[in-house]
Amino acid sequence: MNFETIVINSVLKVIEIINNLLAIGRCRWWLFSIAMSVLVGSLLAGQPALAGGKPPKEWGFVMGVRSATIPFKAEDDRANDIVPLMYYHGERFNLHGTSSWLVLLPKKHWELNALARFRFLDIPEEYQDEFDGNALDYGIQLKYMPIPDVDVDLEFMIDQRGKYHIASYANYTFETGRWAFLPFGRVRWKSEEFNNLYYGLGIDTPGQGFDFKIGTDIRFHVYQNLHLVGRAAVGVLDSNTANSDIIDSRSQGELFFGIGFFSDPGREPPPRLKSGAYVRLAHGWATPSSLQEIITFQTEPDEENNQLTSLFYGHPLADELFGIPFSIYLTPGLVVHHTSDVQDAFLEYVLAVKAYYTFTWPIAWRLGCGEGLSYASEISYIEEQDLEEKGYTPSNLLNYLDLSLDLNLGELFRTKSLEDLWLGYYIHHRSGMFESSAVFGNIKGGSNYNCVYLQYHF
Repeated sequence: MNFETIVINSVLKVIEIINNLLAIGRCRWWLFSIAMSVLVGSLLAGQPALAGGKPPKEWGFVMGVRSATIPFKAEDDRANDIVPLMYYHGERFNLHGTSSWLVLLPKKHWELNALARFRFLDIPEEYQDEFDGNALDYGIQLKYMPIPDVDVDLEFMIDQRGKYHIASYANYTFETGRWAFLPFGRVRWKSEEFNNLYYGLGIDTPGQGFDFKIGTDIRFHVYQNLHLVGRAAVGVLDSNTANSDIIDSRSQGELFFGIGFFSDPGREPPPRLKSGAYVRLAHGWATPSSLQEIITFQTEPDEENNQLTSLFYGHPLADELFGIPFSIYLTPGLVVHHTSDVQDAFLEYVLAVKAYYTFTWPIAWRLGCGEGLSYASEISYIEEQDLEEKGYTPSNLLNYLDLSLDLNLGELFRTKSLEDLWLGYYIHHRSGMFESSAVFGNIKGGSNYNCVYLQYHF
């Protein structure tokens, strides 16, 4: 047995042991999500970009449309998604679209990373409910950077269902004027269990296989923070998988187009940020009312009195957007949905980008708007009732919206000791984005909570 085989087998064995430890009952998603939440929060809190700290190397938020062909035999041969993508590049923690990684061992020309990546499942609609429309892969990445703007990655990955795959990427970054091109290539080995599940769909057993993918990410700088973002890629299945009775095409195309807000490449970032980090503690009450009804003050109470408590951390990204004093934050959150007569307690995990605008009337007030992703370990009663009435199957992963209004308690009570404390109200909103996204289960509807909070900046 050669050295490479020993290394690969050893890494796979370690991943298998970790997976078996996490796979007790339903704990895998819970433990992994909790670990990621704690990891991100503690990691960000330990970086110098807190109150008065350095801004990140780059930040961004994109809302875009993804369209991909489905290689299976199906009436609808295309999967379409509207998805939010978030970007953050710090010293150790990085968030880049569908991927996030923690640099474990940084060196001059290579680094070892703990990696997590969201994977789109481009499968026929009738199988979306069974797979919940998405998958999360996590594992170890070895990144080699021989020259500037070029890196070669080797990844050993496992998903939340315990299926293995190994991939190698080659990436190149090329910038000219307002354009940035990031061509890439990938070759991936899929274990028998992985391939049978995601390309056999429980119907056929193609066994282990390889696939190949090439493409490019494109970014165009329009003006200040505004960018246009795109992707074009094509993948090819190995002949054994392509010959399956349920596969219709050996190749698969993918297109993405989005509008994004990024740190302005034309401006030198300030040495220190004025916006301070914060923690927000909130309590909320469910309502069957829609978002539009809440905004127009037509809220109805939930007869079952379902409630939640949330804790959010706000990590500052920028002090302005388009030269306007918006405070921009990356904000992970942990939400506890409480036990009631109709549901047991469960957890919800949120990651969003939020912007605040401060105005005086006659004291300091702030309007806030956050957009991101929410994963609920269970489906709340209020959400289940809403979707059941409309004939939809609930999805654990949904789009998240956070609309808030708060006031400064220091100015309200004319007390300097309270100037970093804000009292506010926010709407905790989860939805499927009007049946526009397979990632969110192609559903329309969700849940809303009216929440009050205290937010402390430091």
